[in-house]
Amino acid sequence: MKKLFHKVMPLAYGQYFNAYSLIAPTKAADMAFHVFCTVRKGRVKPEQAAYLDNFKLTVEEVEGHKIQSYQWPGNKETVLLVHGWESNTFRWRNLIKKLREADFNIIAFDAPSHGYSSGKHLYVPLYEEAVNHMVKKYNPKHLIGHSVGGMTIIYNQYKNPSDDVEKMVTIGSPSEFHEIVGQFQHILKFNNRVMKHLDNYIYNRFGFKIDEFSTSKFAQTISKKGLLFHDKYDKITPYHASVAINKNWKGSKLISTEGLGHSMHQADVNDQIVSFLEA
Repeated sequence: MKKLFHKVMPLAYGQYFNAYSLIAPTKAADMAFHVFCTVRKGRVKPEQAAYLDNFKLTVEEVEGHKIQSYQWPGNKETVLLVHGWESNTFRWRNLIKKLREADFNIIAFDAPSHGYSSGKHLYVPLYEEAVNHMVKKYNPKHLIGHSVGGMTIIYNQYKNPSDDVEKMVTIGSPSEFHEIVGQFQHILKFNNRVMKHLDNYIYNRFGFKIDEFSTSKFAQTISKKGLLFHDKYDKITPYHASVAINKNWKGSKLISTEGLGHSMHQADVNDQIVSFLEA
């Protein structure tokens, strides 16, 4: 019954948007956008709290959100960690261990609507505001992002480049926004009329069309050194995303793996990240 519910509910949303867009297209687009951005997982679990609570730093105010930050102090350069969708800072625990052993100063935070941070929705322009706040406040030399977090740090350095950031690492990150929204349309089965209204809504709100938001295009402007990890069989984010980003990002290197999955918590991956930062 639970599986049937989760299968039927998206279709019900899609049919509702199809009908409602005939009456109130802007409102229908607004509702579709908020369904798209709703965060359903990623809050701190009890077993995660036992680890994270010891390293809480401050609660930052960003765009009306309370953002929980963390620090693992070190004597070397500052590294900022940016997690992915429906995750939280706990996902970095294995890499944090390696970075601490190398004596880096580590800053991390829970995205809006994730972990201990407030909110119900997340979208990349909001996430970029949070990243930019952290970059300005803590002046990291290195940015590391997983999945949507990787997309966000690239967007951040395109939109608000920092001369102090020297190196960037992305792990299993997407590139084309239209692919993500297209998957959303495929799941809900709403029609192209709704998609057109959604496209106009996003343009009016953020200043770009769906097919204009492309981290592979943004990467053309980035002069930082980059290290990209992506598994060829990633079931969450297509491998070709990092291939396209790497092609356009001078100074970047793509490390392709097979069978490591989307999360990439493996020691070998983390060792390569530390070596890249230390080089």
